[in-house]
Amino acid sequence: ICRAHLPGAGVFQCSITGLGFKVKSEVTITYRYATWTTHLSKADQEMWMPVGPLFRIEVQPGVVQAVYLPHFICLAEVDTSLCSIAHFKSGQMTLERPTRLVAFSAVLENPSFSLLGMLWRKLRSTLNSLPMHSLVLIFQQLSAANTTLHFYLIPDDNSVKQVKQRELFQETEDDVCKFTAAPHREKDSTCFLPSQAQLPFCYKSLKEQQLFVEIYIRNMADEIEFLIIDTRDDTEVWKASLRSGRNSSCVAASNTVTWVWCLLGAAFMKKHKTKLCSRMRQLSTILLHLRDANVINSDEEEEVQCQDTSQRRNKVLLELVEKKGLEAQEQLYQILQKKDPFLLTDLEEYI
Repeated sequence: ICRAHLPGAGVFQCSITGLGFKVKSEVTITYRYATWTTHLSKADQEMWMPVGPLFRIEVQPGVVQAVYLPHFICLAEVDTSLCSIAHFKSGQMTLERPTRLVAFSAVLENPSFSLLGMLWRKLRSTLNSLPMHSLVLIFQQLSAANTTLHFYLIPDDNSVKQVKQRELFQETEDDVCKFTAAPHREKDSTCFLPSQAQLPFCYKSLKEQQLFVEIYIRNMADEIEFLIIDTRDDTEVWKASLRSGRNSSCVAASNTVTWVWCLLGAAFMKKHKTKLCSRMRQLSTILLHLRDANVINSDEEEEVQCQDTSQRRNKVLLELVEKKGLEAQEQLYQILQKKDPFLLTDLEEYI
């Protein structure tokens, strides 16, 4: 159970769950995750697909002006009319259209509170082509005789991610170790999974066992490359190289995946470049994350920092990232979404 005391009027976001609130005065809000399968009937499960966490929210009436419900749908080139907000009261589900959809959030103004979450209407033609933001989790069990990896592909849903990591820590105690993504070096060490080990992407709620592929590696190479291929058109949607090592820290490794590659970042940067030049903040933090992601190097960081005004520094950075291509622009967009999500919401109310 999370309890947030918001000190006054403004827009606030929970850094753990991604849930956001716009309030008009000081208020205390209590919220926690609920389970879709407990409340969504089997008939409704045939018709609707959860695309974000389900929340139980308790708050004084009349104070919250808008709630921002997290979702993992990539909004580029999808029919947003298929989205609805589900309310559950006294065992009954009612549906409401969101006020607007933004990247990673569905906004509902003047909400009434109960169990709330975002659903997507299932259409036979779109069941296998709905673009989603997702995560890769890779765990190694050190006690196994050979290298044993568990490879998960899950939606970018904090409720599922947190429960899965907690489950694995409890089950394996100190047997979970971090693998660090690194640049690919040797093509000969690529690890291909057999066709019968294909991993379908599907959403399972936080109390269900997530699908995974178990991988045995008899002789661990210095570096092994993993690829995720969309089998519908053989498109490469993700890759990472794993290095063998003696790191004993017990942490779950994750890498962001865009399921069906998304150009949302490039479109956003192009549309809002002028406003970003004047309004982008936390530049030092943004530069640090861009360096960690190998988007810029130290010389380029220095070039940005040496500009004489913040607006000029922002402009130089945006032009630099633009020259580096679509993937670099997507990286910057994702960093801004994490570090200043409500700037993005303010700039782009409708995607």
